[in-house]
Amino acid sequence: MVEVKRKKGETFESFVRRFNKRLIQSGKILQFKKIRYHSKDKSRNMTKESRLYSMKMKERLEYLKKSGRLKEDEKKKFKR
Repeated sequence: MVEVKRKKGETFESFVRRFNKRLIQSGKILQFKKIRYHSKDKSRNMTKESRLYSMKMKERLEYLKKSGRLKEDEKKKFKR
């Protein structure tokens, strides 16, 4: 944790600037950016189930398109 105390007579802008500089130097921002969008790996079963589901939905969508039963509003339902 970065701890910065405001000096006597220091303006708020200079205090924030000094705080940001300390935060960058500590490496906390860089560390946060690295893990920001990191997601946990799915297990084999979860990966397999999601792939099978998407294949099933793709086949169903193609069948409905070919048979002419798919309307424009229903196309949006198939997208997650």
